[in-house]
Amino acid sequence: MKTAIIQMTDSITKKFDFEIGRLAFEALLYEVSVTPKPGLVDRENSGAHDDMNYFTFMSSASSLCLCFHEFARKGAELAAEKIPVEKFLAEIRPIGVKFERLMFAATHGVNTHKGEIFSLGLLSACAGYLASRSSSEILDFASKVCAGICERDFADIASKKILTKGEKLYMKYGITGIRGEAEAGYPCVREALPVLRKLLARNFCMNDALAVTLLKIISINTDTNIISRHNFEVLKRVQIFASAYLELILDYDDDHVAMLRRLDRKFIEANISPSGSADLLAVTYFMHAIENLEI
Repeated sequence: MKTAIIQMTDSITKKFDFEIGRLAFEALLYEVSVTPKPGLVDRENSGAHDDMNYFTFMSSASSLCLCFHEFARKGAELAAEKIPVEKFLAEIRPIGVKFERLMFAATHGVNTHKGEIFSLGLLSACAGYLASRSSSEILDFASKVCAGICERDFADIASKKILTKGEKLYMKYGITGIRGEAEAGYPCVREALPVLRKLLARNFCMNDALAVTLLKIISINTDTNIISRHNFEVLKRVQIFASAYLELILDYDDDHVAMLRRLDRKFIEANISPSGSADLLAVTYFMHAIENLEI
């Protein structure tokens, strides 16, 4: 009897891990497919990018088809092994490194999903560890897992000869980027989730709900890609634009598709790509999907 219970529990765990991996991969596909997305690659155009398009993202995504299930399964294994939280990140990092290599091979060196591998991978592992469908529990645990990540990862930055874009921004402005967002428990995602829920409750289709939710994220996110391409002043103007457009859509029911297309043209002309915000949109959908998962 005891053996049968253990087998049944393991079967349920494996099914949950599979569903977590599936939903994270779905989030990856949904994010790039949402159209229109100001300044970003979508089904209509390549946004403010000349080195990638929708099919680049499809090739990249195909290389990650097993990525998030592997993260979720590893999280469940770490829970069974009772690994302390301070060792969690080191245990899952090799999975991210492996799939980053596969991504770059699929895209011939173009960075399409590095940020999403980190965030969706981390949160898939956390969900697998907790066996939880609560976004707040998963995000809280991710914050614990990432405690001290900024201090550790940026500790020797001054001695490096070659810096990533994120490291350069940290050196210049003290911006911690996605590491800081993860360490704080993804505050942008926490603020975006109620917007997504509200839009879906108003019978927006998923595409349009996510497109409008992106505006919320852009309005509050310190998007490192915008700063890297431009500066803080441009970021602040972008945030004001996004906030104003969001208010018109939410409060006055303005034509959201037409407004997003106008903003898309503005961003493309100004070479603005809020790609960091797009990564957080994928995370927002992922958290929403987990909350509504039925097993």
